[in-house]
Amino acid sequence: MEPSPAGEEEEGGGRFRASEHQHTRYNPLRDDWVLVSAHRVKRPWQGQLEKPPPEDVPRWDPNNPLCPGAARANGEVNPQYEGTFVFPNDFPALQPDAPEPGDSDHPLFQAAAARGVCKVMCFHPWSDLTLPLMSLAEIRAVIDTWAELAAELGASYPWVQIFENKGAMMGCSNPHPHCQVWASSFLPNEAHLEDRTQRQHLTQHGVPMLLEYAEQEARRKERLVVENTDWLVVVPYWATWPYQTLLLPRRHVCRLQDLCKGERDSLASIMQRLLIKYDNLFEVSFPYSMGWHGAPTGPYLEEDCGHWQLHAHYYPPLLRSATVRKFMVGYEMLAQAQRDLTPEQAAERLRSLPEVHYKRRAKETS
Repeated sequence: MEPSPAGEEEEGGGRFRASEHQHTRYNPLRDDWVLVSAHRVKRPWQGQLEKPPPEDVPRWDPNNPLCPGAARANGEVNPQYEGTFVFPNDFPALQPDAPEPGDSDHPLFQAAAARGVCKVMCFHPWSDLTLPLMSLAEIRAVIDTWAELAAELGASYPWVQIFENKGAMMGCSNPHPHCQVWASSFLPNEAHLEDRTQRQHLTQHGVPMLLEYAEQEARRKERLVVENTDWLVVVPYWATWPYQTLLLPRRHVCRLQDLCKGERDSLASIMQRLLIKYDNLFEVSFPYSMGWHGAPTGPYLEEDCGHWQLHAHYYPPLLRSATVRKFMVGYEMLAQAQRDLTPEQAAERLRSLPEVHYKRRAKETS
């Protein structure tokens, strides 16, 4: 049974409170369940403490291969770029000319061709600037470059995955603000899964899943973090990571490149507001992995993909502080995802945070 908006239900003679009693929630986008155990957040922590990200990143470093004018591993020298900068990944996971693996001799040992291209995209020439500290115009330039890459690579590849790993905690090896774009000749697992679940929802209910979900969350409010005319950000009802969010357009739009100018402007605004709140939560450059999901491209451009709704996932690992993270191990790896505070609690905490970055507040008061 879905908890009521107030998080209380009478069941079995007891009073259910989502914030106190364990329960499971269904994720229709992934067709799986998450265990919510909010009472566990009270337990004392004696585990690993993470090192906070450095605050003294130099604005320009001649030895940083992502900086303007710096040499990369392959010997190429970056131009003196002043905005976004895109270049082929020097160590790509996918290459366009990989040979076929050949036929399998048994159904338990199958392989398939995997081809593609990998690109790196720098957001800004300064290494000490992250998205929440960039101007709206600079964030809008990032969005425009994302859309250009999605359209360019999507002309021939079925899937274009734009993603940002922010912070060493998420495996980012370079503090310079950047993301990656991988285009593949196949639909990856997550894309294939979301394609199936969204198609099924449209068939069964006559409306795109995430369009209906955005309308529901806009009305219920309890998991809403920020919103504007064109977009809303929620901690999803089925969130697995502590402060996970889902960024959704209000109108039906399938792909990033389909956004109009006004929607790109409002997207820059809502991204800035969300990411400032993330940084303000523990007053640290907030680590996360994020990425865009939209309708497949390449040969799918000729098909009806109306079941798809564009969206972005943000998966941040921090749980209690800048040094205590959530680990997806043990039960999560062997049984199912589990979270230690309710999505409603996480959304309320994020929602209540100021929208002026803590670094700028500190400057104003000094």
